[in-house]
Amino acid sequence: MIKRTTLLIMAAGIGSRFGGGIKQLEPVGLHNEIIMDYSIHDAIEAGFNKIVFIIRKDIEADFQEMIGNRMEALCEKLGVEVGYAFQDLNDVPEEVTVPADRKKPWGTGQAVLAAKELIHEPFMVINADDYYGKEAFTKIHEFLTQYDPEKSTEFCMAGFILKNTLSDNGGVTRGICTVGEDGYLTDVVETSDIEKTANGAAVNGVEIDADSYVSMNMWGLTPEFLPILEKGFVEFFEKDQPENPLKAEYLLPIIIGQLLRENKVSVKVLETADKWFGVTYKEDKETVVQSFKKLIEQGVYKEELFSDLK
Repeated sequence: MIKRTTLLIMAAGIGSRFGGGIKQLEPVGLHNEIIMDYSIHDAIEAGFNKIVFIIRKDIEADFQEMIGNRMEALCEKLGVEVGYAFQDLNDVPEEVTVPADRKKPWGTGQAVLAAKELIHEPFMVINADDYYGKEAFTKIHEFLTQYDPEKSTEFCMAGFILKNTLSDNGGVTRGICTVGEDGYLTDVVETSDIEKTANGAAVNGVEIDADSYVSMNMWGLTPEFLPILEKGFVEFFEKDQPENPLKAEYLLPIIIGQLLRENKVSVKVLETADKWFGVTYKEDKETVVQSFKKLIEQGVYKEELFSDLK
């Protein structure tokens, strides 16, 4: 029996640092492919057989035009299921009043919760605007196919090397990881404004270890994680949101870091040496375009991206 595994793509981000455009929909491939095309290709190639897009209602038409319609047609031929979930600022616990001036949704934790009715199997979460490379998809898929309901709090993540995930054009946010000798995550700290330097990487001028593991929001999770996430969302509004009502976010690295400290979950770190790239800033786009061109020249991808999938 083919095991069901879902790829959950978080594509609801506003892209505030991208000059107002919808950065997830920027063409970067030879035939106007977007970064998501490559992630979907790599996921299907690795064995994922269901894809759920998390978007916002206000970008639905653009999303369908740029990728949704194409992916539905492709996935139908390949026997891959497609679904949509919508992240909404006002989708909050019953007792919560959303501040009138709040503009952004509530972060990656809320994004995953938006898809809770569609997920009944082990799943992988990724960002729509990050290119991860093939290795991580293969490793996480293999981990998820070993899913055992008796071990439902055993998760995994792709462990990228920090120096392979930096932008030449400004600071980035990464989950800096502490990993035990057994290869399991012991802590993850969401760290903002990490900049590339001549020596490696720095935060606010202070050098940090550029060879450390980081989380790129590429997690392998189980359906049993969703009730935990839902309970935590209620607690987020009780404890964290009141301190910063307009900008507080319910973020996966913070959530999982807290669960680790409470010994409620385990997270296996699956190392990948692939180089990340993505369009965090407008200036990143040309680098990404050239990177995909090089991958095609090296034979990593076909010029007609999906032509090798059957």
